[in-house]
Amino acid sequence: MVQFVMQSHVITGNAAIDAAERRGWFVGEFITPTDDPRSTSALEVKWGIHVAGDRRAQWAGPSDSATLSVLISGRFWLQFPDREVLLADLGDYVLWLPEVSHSWWAEADSVVLTVRWVAESRERFNRSFNHGCELADNPEFGQNP
Repeated sequence: MVQFVMQSHVITGNAAIDAAERRGWFVGEFITPTDDPRSTSALEVKWGIHVAGDRRAQWAGPSDSATLSVLISGRFWLQFPDREVLLADLGDYVLWLPEVSHSWWAEADSVVLTVRWVAESRERFNRSFNHGCELADNPEFGQNP
């Protein structure tokens, strides 16, 4: 059971502990009970802990949300239909629009913070898409270890 401490209008917790029962997600509309302040349809937040070699079993299809993934530690690859992006340095990030499918692979033990929200304006996201990331080709991406 997830517990949170609320003092006034300030909520504290631990992302790894709070997300343990929800595949890493600790803020979003799937949080119960619905009166928990972390239960919202405005955005979803995930604390992803991945061991080296961990990979998404199938491609994630397009969604209704824009997504931002930020590297906290490790080396983490995200694959998109037209490119692969390596998150290698603390703070590296990638942002993708709702219509983009993706997959991922942890090259090293990694922690990745991911935020999803309903996209307001495609033009705003196109201006900021993919800043701060190293684009690279990796012939081993998607192969079994």
